Amino acid sequence: MLNPQSPIPLYHQLADILMEGIRNGDYPPGARIPSETQLAKDYGIGRPTVRQAIDLLVRRHLLTRRRGSGTYVCAPDREIDLFSLAGTSSAFHKQGIDVAVDLLDPPSSIRVDGDDGNPFAGGTAFFLSRLSRVDGAPVLLEEIYLHPVLFKGIEGMDLTGRSLSQVAETQFYLRPADGRQTFRIDYLDDRRRALMDVRSRTPILTVHRYLHFKQAQNAVFSILYCNTDRFVFSQQIGGLNHE
Repeated sequence: MLNPQSPIPLYHQLADILMEGIRNGDYPPGARIPSETQLAKDYGIGRPTVRQAIDLLVRRHLLTRRRGSGTYVCAPDREIDLFSLAGTSSAFHKQGIDVAVDLLDPPSSIRVDGDDGNPFAGGTAFFLSRLSRVDGAPVLLEEIYLHPVLFKGIEGMDLTGRSLSQVAETQFYLRPADGRQTFRIDYLDDRRRALMDVRSRTPILTVHRYLHFKQAQNAVFSILYCNTDRFVFSQQIGGLNHE
């Protein structure tokens, strides 16, 4: 039951109880939770307090309201591991998600302008970009810079439909030994916004990925633009995943 003497607001206590019920399977995905009237009666509180609790869980994407029907438990978010060394396509496939990858810019040697955070700034690198779609909707835009010596010859390869991590291992005998990622929220420029099919003020998760190899540090630098409307993008803690 709720504790009116607790410093924790009653609506927050109720939200915690409902959330625990969801986690324990008392309210499985797709199940309808009790009505606001029933919850108010069960816990001896007013409907506005119940509504605050439900609003909180709706914002957390645990519940969804259906007009004229009630409030239902959402299906769990599908997580995409952004640090899978098997590649981002593999990360989608491991979750049973069919992803289509469009190669926007095939690999070519470019001069890299002074870009904050880009380890190739002021020099040359191989550059390629690709766009991943799920059910036709863009979910991930990748801009990838490769070491100009370690990946020499990649500009002549057709990477359409191929895993970059597998190409690195099988064609160049390269496998990441270490790496790091930084995260921030950005708003896209017109070109990237059109590719991702988002509005001008839609926040996008932007990830800078640095992969280190035995032969060179920062041999691969990627910028990933992630649309989080449909997926949770995660990162494992405790080491790199080589699966």
